[in-house]
Amino acid sequence: MSLGFTLASDYFYVTATGEFSLDDAQRGFLEMLESVAVAKPTKVLFDGRMLIGEPEMIERFYYGEFAARSVASFASRGVSPATRFAYVLEEPMLDPDRFGETVAVNRGMIVRAFDNLEAARAWLAAEP
Repeated sequence: MSLGFTLASDYFYVTATGEFSLDDAQRGFLEMLESVAVAKPTKVLFDGRMLIGEPEMIERFYYGEFAARSVASFASRGVSPATRFAYVLEEPMLDPDRFGETVAVNRGMIVRAFDNLEAARAWLAAEP
């Protein structure tokens, strides 16, 4: 899995390509947070429409838990806990029930998963 980063006018745009594995996804999330700590955006748009794979339910749980815990731990490095994350994915990477999203939100992360890039941008643009 590889990531590309672009600082857009009002959000940090991350593109992901390749095959999903939980280890790669967690490493990639930390890499993304490192960049967020430097650039200090408060909105992140993660475009994973080019990812392939079918994460198992337990992997969705572990990723959501890891992401929320990581955002909280990066607060000391300048990542605001109020940073909003919009994920754009396609099934089967996107879980229609949004289980991973629910896990992360329940642990304090501000995140939402979408199947549509424009809907994700609109959510990020809306006032929290």
